[in-house]
Amino acid sequence: MSLILHTDGGARGNPGPGAAGIVVENEAGEVVKELGIFLGHCTNNEAEYKALIKGLGIVKELGASSVSCFLDSELVVRQLNGQYKVKNLSMRKFFDEVAAIRKTFEHIEFLHVPREKNKDADKLVNEVLDANK
Repeated sequence: MSLILHTDGGARGNPGPGAAGIVVENEAGEVVKELGIFLGHCTNNEAEYKALIKGLGIVKELGASSVSCFLDSELVVRQLNGQYKVKNLSMRKFFDEVAAIRKTFEHIEFLHVPREKNKDADKLVNEVLDANK
């Protein structure tokens, strides 16, 4: 089964209170699951990775063997696609975790989209952060 994953992460204050937004769609574009998660104190980039890791866990639980991941973090997408090196040691653990998870899928791709194309996941992040002020 193939699923589409939209994730977003953000931290107010960077670092500061962080949240993840996760939207899972089937191939017809219908939302099958959405979730906002409070992450505690983190940076924007850590929140982006944490959102992706949580989202990949959800699509795996739903039985997906193939997933297209859409993120508005160009840095994370380029790191995962081998275009940028992971220079920050604290980011390396998140990168390594995604690298291990990606091996469990038959097909996985990481695609960068503008924020306006990721608005549902972004909305979840802001709702969680607003609720945790």
